[in-house]
Amino acid sequence: MPRLSVNGTELFYEDSGPGSTGQTIVFAHGLLWDTRLFAAQVAHFAGRYRCIAYDHRGQGRSADDRAGSIGIETVYQDAVALLEALAPGPVHFVGLSMGGYVAMRLGVRRPDLLRSLILMATTGGSEPMANAPRYRRMNMVTRFFGLGLYADRLMPLFFGHSFLTDARRAADQATWRDRLARNRRSIWRAVNGVIEREGIAEADLAGIGVPTLVLVGDEDLATPPAKAEWLHKVIDGSRLIRIPQAGHLAPVEQPARVNDAIEAFLGQFQRQLQR
Repeated sequence: MPRLSVNGTELFYEDSGPGSTGQTIVFAHGLLWDTRLFAAQVAHFAGRYRCIAYDHRGQGRSADDRAGSIGIETVYQDAVALLEALAPGPVHFVGLSMGGYVAMRLGVRRPDLLRSLILMATTGGSEPMANAPRYRRMNMVTRFFGLGLYADRLMPLFFGHSFLTDARRAADQATWRDRLARNRRSIWRAVNGVIEREGIAEADLAGIGVPTLVLVGDEDLATPPAKAEWLHKVIDGSRLIRIPQAGHLAPVEQPARVNDAIEAFLGQFQRQLQR
């Protein structure tokens, strides 16, 4: 089980090895999940691209953390250290939700590490104040009893109506609910970091100069399409694609459509190399 020691912690990561294109895609997951969120994407792109997927500190199979709040700035610094250690040369960085918060900070501060950005189901703003009280109540319960008591309430926040009502995907629904419920009790530390994060200034987002793709599920309740549309408007030259019949976790709900969107976006870099 490969782990990388960075910034006083150990990050779990998976590495598909060299790809025929000579390019690397790095995948950063959303809050409460892990590298398995991108299993379908890694399976699709591995071989042609080197695919690296990693777990944020305090989540998945990465080391725990004793901080009362695992701040987004700390998670961002972990990502910088991981890229510098594992990925020589610029990468395509895919960030979903919380992973998107990291991705945008990379775009603003460390464009030298990036070939492109793919922002999924994310926002540049801070957490709405109205959300904080219920998340903090959830955290109090989770510290003592785990996240299982909230799993049924959280599923519609992560998955769209189309996925949750599709009888053919009952096994998938059960698998992802189980993964959600089995989160470590200390996940509250990472939740605090998301609640307390600062937004990124519009002027900073407007300064992102690397090619950027913005993806959002058209049934996303956690990060509604309007937020993706705002990012697309602010980040000059970005592309926006809405994924039909998908909620917050489009890579799981509609993997083929997500793969096709990324494929088309990355194709421009292959054409540039062939000129």
